[in-house]
Parts: sequence; structure tokens; C-alpha cells
Amino acid sequence: MSASTLPNATLTAAYQAMTPGSAALAARARTLLPSGIAHDSRHFDPYPIYVKRAKGPVKWDVDGNTYVDYFGGHGSLLLGHNNPVVMEAVHAALDQGTHFGACHELEVRWAELITQMIPSAERVRFTSSGTEATLMALRLARAYTGRPKLVRFRGHFHGWHDHMAGGYNNHFDGTATSGVIDGVADSVLLCDPNDVAGIIRLFNDHKDIAAVILEPTGANFGKMPILPSFLTLLRDLTRQAGSLLIFDEVVTGFRVSPGGVQAVCGITPDLTTLAKILCGGLPGGAVVGRKDILDWLDFKASKAAGQEKIGHLGTFNANPVSAAAGIATLEIVASTDACARANEFGETIRMRMNEVLLDERVNWAVHGSHSSFHVYTNPEGADIVPGAFDAVSFTRAMLEKPRGEGVAALVRMGFLVNGVDVNSGPSAWISATHGDEEMATTVDAFRTTIRTLKREGAVG
Repeated sequence: MSASTLPNATLTAAYQAMTPGSAALAARARTLLPSGIAHDSRHFDPYPIYVKRAKGPVKWDVDGNTYVDYFGGHGSLLLGHNNPVVMEAVHAALDQGTHFGACHELEVRWAELITQMIPSAERVRFTSSGTEATLMALRLARAYTGRPKLVRFRGHFHGWHDHMAGGYNNHFDGTATSGVIDGVADSVLLCDPNDVAGIIRLFNDHKDIAAVILEPTGANFGKMPILPSFLTLLRDLTRQAGSLLIFDEVVTGFRVSPGGVQAVCGITPDLTTLAKILCGGLPGGAVVGRKDILDWLDFKASKAAGQEKIGHLGTFNANPVSAAAGIATLEIVASTDACARANEFGETIRMRMNEVLLDERVNWAVHGSHSSFHVYTNPEGADIVPGAFDAVSFTRAMLEKPRGEGVAALVRMGFLVNGVDVNSGPSAWISATHGDEEMATTVDAFRTTIRTLKREGAVG
């Protein structure tokens, strides 16, 4: 069932007609979970889909509907769902036990691969998530520099702990969000992306900056791009000020290239946070970086330096099953063209979707880089040309427009009705398993969605 077979129905009616099983599960969930969900990005009106199984670039919901998947395990599945090599490694690890409460050989091999692939990784500390990785990176930076303040960029997401709770989709003035104390928010300095004068002014006005953290491709995997020249400036400023540069490569690590963004741009940060692809789709994360910084976690090194070691526990750090999945995934990424294939698909699909916009005379844009695409629905009605869109110039407009609302939400629903699942941007994380069939389905779904929105009067 698709919108094209229901020309007189709204997208919402078509969606509800094809997903009664998801509707029933959502009704049950709302009596148990806040908003009926376990992750904010799964919020969707009137309710999200409930998925039963997945394989490669495709997943199936509880009603039997098939979707080309661009959620990709929130970006963690570069190799697609149920990669046979990764699954074999996971099953083998499960047969040995899920948790030893002890060191194990897999964590050593996992760390070896990371240090071989990521330029900044002299030492590795495993965590249970990307949020925990950014939390530890911040603590390391403050301990190492003896300074209290952190510089972040509006729109960039670094997890949900207190220092990262605002500034990415609200509280752009730096005030504390719900549940966060003012003193924590006061230690965070916010700057606009690519604002050269602004970042120089922060360093001139504040001599107590411990670190600068950012998503090196820009917020939301390049939806709001960071210019390469700005990365160079940050490296120079932090080095001159004795501050640390932290690349949050939770999304981009092992995706943009086997060595992440830093291997492509040639800029080595002091610390890097990793998760998602690191663990092959299972839970986990890591902070990696210079030995002298991570020595603050080392018992012997801290004692020798006469400094108080940073305590770090975590029941599921380097969980053996996650380690097995991570090892299998990183070995494939390191030895094949998986990153390049996903990036090539991204380049082609962005071009073809922009051709749809030109054909349909809709002045939106599909943009992005590497293995992503982002649909900009041009809420301010600016004079833009699909295929020649300068996303950097529209960063402020993107920050001021909440994700997944208005026409953007309708685009996402149109994709779902036509067999494609994108995230709330509407945006996509592409895997190395997406191919010609998925390309054709996605482009057709985009065209059908636009035509449906025109019929419904949502697009001029």
C-alpha cells in the first residue's frame, strides 16, 4: 500500500491503514513508557513503526511492510543489518558467556584495531555508550589542563549528560535545561559553527578553557557543515592556548573513512570519542587519545606523577559480546572498501534526489557529504537551487527550525508510506549494503511523496 494507491487520502490516513500492528503496540507502550518510546528520535506522530526483523539495507515491521532503512541502528550499522561475519562472531562470543566480570582477550584485540586505525588513538578507554565517552573526555580534559570550561558549538550533539543537555536543539543562549544546575551550564561556552570571530573572542576572553569539542563534519553528520578551514583554526587556537581539541566521532568514526574524519582532513585531535560502528551495532563506546592525557586513568602513571587518578568504573565497559561484534566490524572496515561504497552511494543518491526536485520544480535541496543525505525543505522560502545548495549559509535557519516538524515531518511520513525509513531530519545514514534497488526505491518514494504533498497543498 502506498500514497500513490490512495490518491484521495492524506499521508496520515495511508500510514495508519498500513500499520495497525504498530498502532496497537504504540498504544500499549504509552501506558508504560514516557511518550511510549525509549529514544527521543523515535518520537513520531501519530506513532512510530515497530520493527520485527532486518537484513542488509532493509527491515520489516510487525505488519509485514518492507522499508529501505536509513536509520541504520542510529548510524551504527555501516555494514547493514545482520552482517553474516559479524553475527558469526557475536554467536561465538555468546556461547562463551555474556559477562565475565574480568579482563578478556577480545578487549585487547579490539583496542589494537582502534589504535591501528584512528590517528589520535595512542591509548583507549572503553565505555558503555557514546554519551559516557564524551563525559570521560571532558573529565580527562579538565584534569589534564586544570581548567574548568568547555567550548561547544550550537547544534552539535554530544550525548545527554549534563554538560551536553542543551545547545543542540534548544537553550542556544547557554542557560540550563530542565534538571541541569546553573553551575554546570555556566561552565559551557557556546559558539556558532564556523564563526571565526566568535571562537577567537572566546579564547581572548576566557583563559580557563579546558577543551573544544565538536562533530568534525558538522552537526547531525554534516547537516550543518563545518568548514575544513575552521577545523584548522580550532587546532591552532587550542594548541596556542594549551587547551585540548576533542573530535566527537561517535557517528563519523570508521564511517567517513576507516580512520574517521581525522584521517581524511589530516588534523589530529588530542582526544576522540567513539561508539556506534565501533561496536558493530551493539552497545558500547570509547574515548581515545594521547597517552599523557589518558594516563590520568592509569594507576601506575598517576601515582608516579603524584596526581589523583580519575576513577572510572562501568559494568558493561568492553563487554565481550560487543567486543566480538566490534572486532569483526572493524576488521571488515579496515580491509574492504565498505566506507567508500557507502560514500559513493551517498554522492549518487543526493544527485538523483536533487534531479527529482528540479523535475518537480520544488526549491528544496538534498545535501550532505560522505554516507548521508539531508532534505532541506526551505521553510523560509529562500531562493535556492537543488544541487547547488550552500548548507553553511543556512545553519542559522536550521538551528531555529526544530527537527522533524511541519513539512519535514510530512516528508518523513511520505517516505514511510512508500517503503523508506529516514530519521527526523529528514536525514539518512547509508550503509555499504545499499545498492541499485534501494536507490530506485528511495528516489521513487521521494518523487511520490512530493507529488502527494502537492496534491494535499503542503507544497506549492
